[in-house]
Amino acid sequence: MIKKEKYSAAILVIGDEILSGRTQDTNSNYIAKELEMMGITTSEIRVIPDEKNIIINSVNELRNKNNYLFTTGGIGPTHDDITADSVAEAFGVDLEVNSEAYDILKKYYKSIGSEFNEVRQRMARIPRGATLIENPISAAPGFKINNVFVFAGIPKIMKSMLDNSLGFLNKGNLIHTITVKVDAVEGDIAPVLKSLNDENENIKIGSYPFFNSEKDFGVNVVIKSLDKEFLTLTEEKFKIYSVSYTHLTLPTKA
Repeated sequence: MIKKEKYSAAILVIGDEILSGRTQDTNSNYIAKELEMMGITTSEIRVIPDEKNIIINSVNELRNKNNYLFTTGGIGPTHDDITADSVAEAFGVDLEVNSEAYDILKKYYKSIGSEFNEVRQRMARIPRGATLIENPISAAPGFKINNVFVFAGIPKIMKSMLDNSLGFLNKGNLIHTITVKVDAVEGDIAPVLKSLNDENENIKIGSYPFFNSEKDFGVNVVIKSLDKEFLTLTEEKFKIYSVSYTHLTLPTKA
């Protein structure tokens, strides 16, 4: 019997530019994939505008429903970057100038010959009690408070912040995956999928039809489970069809 160590996370994408379609969100996809590699399941991805009450309510809801919450966007220097303000209010703590963040930013802007003006100093405001998350690209840090991780919205910076946050995360069980390419239509294999789903409640099944030509069509069935032996047994159920298999174990990171 597998000891189930389940960890869940939510991803909160903050920004009017995402909702308007001006900017495409790639951050949530990247975060979810990295979390899955650690055995952490993403339960929800939510996109919201730069509105304080919506951010506060979403942060409180999602952090209470999940082991972890990751936010992206809204921690820059402009007036509409209100994520830090909102997270502080969600936790009921003061938003204050963090001396470490201030020194990091001051040193960075001096090194590039730019003024560390009042607008840029906004990025040193961090909720009281939060831990800074290093930003090796443009210096302005993210932060962690309790189980909430607050990242920048620029993908390159977000990725570096996530990399610097992995040490805070608990790792779940290894997730084993089998992909079965079945030469059949989806309706033909529906009974097999139902049987698999009924036999083991701790699996996830995805069925993805493809049609490349009249001779090249079928269904890619992706099955994920903590139980590697169960996945091996699933192959038997598809042998009445013409199939090929791809096995993958998502490893935890050291």
